[in-house]
Amino acid sequence: MREIVHLQTGQCGNQIGSKFWEIISDEHGIDTTGHYHGESDLQLERIGVYYNEADDGKRFVPRAVLVDLEPGTMDAIKSSTYGALFRPDNYVFGQSGAGNNWAKGHYTEGAELVESVLDVVRKEAEGCDCLQGFQLTHSLGGGTGSGLGTLLLSKLREEYPDRIVNTFSVVPSPKVSDTVVEPYNATLSVHQLVENTDETFCIDNEALYDICFRTLRLASPTYGDLNHLVSLTMSGVTTCLRFPGQLNADLRKLAVNMVPFPRLHFFMPGFAPLTARNSQVYRALTVPELSQQLFSPVNMMAACDPRHGRYLTVAAIFRGRMSMKEVDEQMLAVQDKNSSYFVEWIPNNVKVAVCDVPPRGVKMAATFVGNTTAIQEIFKRISEQFTLMFRRKAFLHWYTGEGMDEMEFTEAESNMNDLVSEYQQYEEVGVDDGDFEDQEEIPEEDYLEEA
Repeated sequence: MREIVHLQTGQCGNQIGSKFWEIISDEHGIDTTGHYHGESDLQLERIGVYYNEADDGKRFVPRAVLVDLEPGTMDAIKSSTYGALFRPDNYVFGQSGAGNNWAKGHYTEGAELVESVLDVVRKEAEGCDCLQGFQLTHSLGGGTGSGLGTLLLSKLREEYPDRIVNTFSVVPSPKVSDTVVEPYNATLSVHQLVENTDETFCIDNEALYDICFRTLRLASPTYGDLNHLVSLTMSGVTTCLRFPGQLNADLRKLAVNMVPFPRLHFFMPGFAPLTARNSQVYRALTVPELSQQLFSPVNMMAACDPRHGRYLTVAAIFRGRMSMKEVDEQMLAVQDKNSSYFVEWIPNNVKVAVCDVPPRGVKMAATFVGNTTAIQEIFKRISEQFTLMFRRKAFLHWYTGEGMDEMEFTEAESNMNDLVSEYQQYEEVGVDDGDFEDQEEIPEEDYLEEA
């Protein structure tokens, strides 16, 4: 078994996390109490990736650690229909809350709680035969998900340096801002994510709202609707890990195929088919239709337009009974037609996996994971908002009051700006200027000093 330990921190992380467990429990035929009522052997074949077996194989328990700095979200999960699914010892929570303050989550309140979280994580990791890595769901705008979330990531890096760490991060978007200090929290978090994760799926409320409005025709989307979209995507991305597919991707295989340069590991997820409930009957679900939707900017879960950048790498995960040959042909056709949107110095940069088990309620579906240089738009936007406030030192006393130094803000800002220029640099590299050898060589001692 190649097990994954799942962590969810903060209000947002816990909400999308528990929605994710609802969806995958449903796919694996597990009811609200953890008992198996499925109809296919495929459901149990790799169930150990996300679940532990309890009392002689009759009951399955999510390998999940639920973390928050205030008890509210946890109580809501406990009293929900799936509350009895999670192991009671795996709820770890404080009493004070982080008050949307990254410094509280990372340095003061969070630091007091982090050891008890790591104890639970260790217990879960020790129960694994062969741990492949960790996945974290959190948001970057608040205090707990961003502050404590990134603190946990750096502790996991320290303790399990050879394991893959992947995050589903909800990045703040300009139209949907929940808190004024989001740009601060997000910038400080990105600074950590660049260094401490192997793969980060960027999900963005604005894009989710757009999908709900324009595509699904929901007049007033609730967080429930948005979280449902997130969980569809998470379920799609993890399909290859949970079911036997032709291409048995684990987290590491995905990372190796998707990340050409270690810092550029921020992915844009997408999902198809997305159709309004009342117009589903008017569309035929075919592989060409899915492929076309997959690459459509309307279906992306991050608010940046892939047409403004170029794809470094792409992974597409198709689910349902379909012809592999047709899938491959369609994906080639998409690349040929839109060749200018793919960098030409990574040939065959679209990787396809097919899994026989479709999601509930549709015959076939597909999930998209793209590593595109257009993602810099998100970071640029956060950076602009950050600069506006930081220039005036607005709200800074809340952070310095928790013991932070202004220097840390400046560092985080320049690290994020470096990330943006790295994306820009690889967007502009053509095949001809791809010969990096003719750049002047740095003498070794200077190079060491720089490093």
